[in-house]
Amino acid sequence: MELNRDAAFKLLEEYNKEPFHIKHALTVEGVMRYFAKELGYAEEEDFWGIVGLLHDLDFEQYPEQHCIKEQEIMRERGIDERIIHATASHGWELTVDVKPEHEMEKVLYATDELTGLIGAVALMRPSKSVMDLELKSVKKKYKNLNFAAGCSRTVIERGAELLGWTLDELIEKTILAMRTVEQNQI
Repeated sequence: MELNRDAAFKLLEEYNKEPFHIKHALTVEGVMRYFAKELGYAEEEDFWGIVGLLHDLDFEQYPEQHCIKEQEIMRERGIDERIIHATASHGWELTVDVKPEHEMEKVLYATDELTGLIGAVALMRPSKSVMDLELKSVKKKYKNLNFAAGCSRTVIERGAELLGWTLDELIEKTILAMRTVEQNQI
């Protein structure tokens, strides 16, 4: 089944009611769209965006089966196996053994947790924005393991490694991606 953005968003809303989860999905969608263009996959921007939008489809209702239940839900609806593999792969070595293979899957794996951490840092700032956020501010909070403790530094670092980027490169690029998301929300 070919899944367009509207249908993907309706599916997301069917399984997610919490504004926090919807906002996270929209943020990751925007970040994925940004990276699709930046990394030379502009023709696949919608596909990358849909993967970002649906990556946590099952998390709100089935947190104990995260990245497992969403595969079942998507298969029941006949959704493209590439979307199923991509969304599941961000749970690699956490809840599933689906390894990120494609560059897009590696970006999702690397940025999912990081967008949460960067978002938390931004909320601590007077501007409450990523528009004036700098790498050094994120790095300072990153080192404090009690800050945004739910954002796995191990996953973020493993994601940077999968992409062949330094941690600083990953953080800087993700801040830029999140700025485009914030600009589009204004």
